[in-house]
Amino acid sequence: MNNFQFYNPTKIIFGKGQVEKVGKEVSDYGKNILLTYGGGSIKKFGLYDRVISSLKERNLNIFELGGIKSNPRLSSVQKGVKICKENNIDFILAVGGGSTIDASKAISVGYYHQGDLWEMIENDGEFKKGIPLGTILTLAATGSEMNANAVITNWDKKEKKAIHGSKYPDFSILDPENTYSVPKDYTVFGIVDIAAHVFEQYFSHTESTNLVDSWAEDILKNLIKNSSLVLKDPKDYEARADIMLAGTMALNGLIGMGKEQDWASHAIEHAVSAVYDIPHGAGLSIIFPNWMKYVLDEGKEKFVQYGVQVFDINPEGKSDKEIASKAILETRKWFNNMDAPATLNYYDISRDDLELMAEKAVENGEIGSYKKLNKDDVLKILEMSYE
Repeated sequence: MNNFQFYNPTKIIFGKGQVEKVGKEVSDYGKNILLTYGGGSIKKFGLYDRVISSLKERNLNIFELGGIKSNPRLSSVQKGVKICKENNIDFILAVGGGSTIDASKAISVGYYHQGDLWEMIENDGEFKKGIPLGTILTLAATGSEMNANAVITNWDKKEKKAIHGSKYPDFSILDPENTYSVPKDYTVFGIVDIAAHVFEQYFSHTESTNLVDSWAEDILKNLIKNSSLVLKDPKDYEARADIMLAGTMALNGLIGMGKEQDWASHAIEHAVSAVYDIPHGAGLSIIFPNWMKYVLDEGKEKFVQYGVQVFDINPEGKSDKEIASKAILETRKWFNNMDAPATLNYYDISRDDLELMAEKAVENGEIGSYKKLNKDDVLKILEMSYE
């Protein structure tokens, strides 16, 4: 295990009925509140009214920024910063999934940035200051509710960039009942995204990481079990609760402690969805099993461990290559069983654009650590993912 530092200041408020506490939590930070959300489902299912009621009980001044899209746009960040500056915003409350939270983090640090906001995102700095921020999570997926990461898309430039040192939420309210209304496809994309976050940290050449590996394996086993339960019954509270907590734990720093991490598949997917605007989890479901196949010979041992510990593959009488290959096949079968897409062609992506995506994925140099990938490597993975 490598040396490491761990820091995470986010307060988690978990369980049924916790949304009603939001007014009390927010009122500690000031009077002027920017409420951010997405396409309006929080209004359709009553969450918006509950949040507004709790905030008004504390006589807070509420300003709103709605319409934040998946793969959140730079334009939403720009609008949010403008609202904050015009109204002396004391606190940002993000109600939604990772896209709403990511945009809100960028608004938080963008408020104090002098200069172009896209340059701020491209430079991916460690930000010293941000407007206080809280979240009410409605989709288990990105883990953004308990980390300082944010991913923003500049649609004009067809670029999608991550910032890793933005703003930790000061608190996050996680009520699994708020995920009951998530459509099946986005429930699935969220589960795949959580699994992908685990994979990016799990597949590592760092030695002696038994404890964090076991945590990662338990998260994956939890996801496999509960994915089938929640797809049978979208209102299975315990399954929703386990998946929601898995999403938070998968990317709050715990399972990556002391490890070299990969993140190549995320870089490839960001390049794809920057050009075609497909759902992030869908892109990962297409790319990740093919990344696994491509890098397998760089270290079969970890894939053997993955197969035995996560999928209970009996190693007796099998070679390492056979166990590892079966583990990858089981991963694809799991995704297929959830009806997650398996090919780029599913989204009518043109083969002619694969080279452009490969270029975007490696525009800052080689990606990944399990196997260093250049443009030719990425292009081969994209071709494997095409059909």
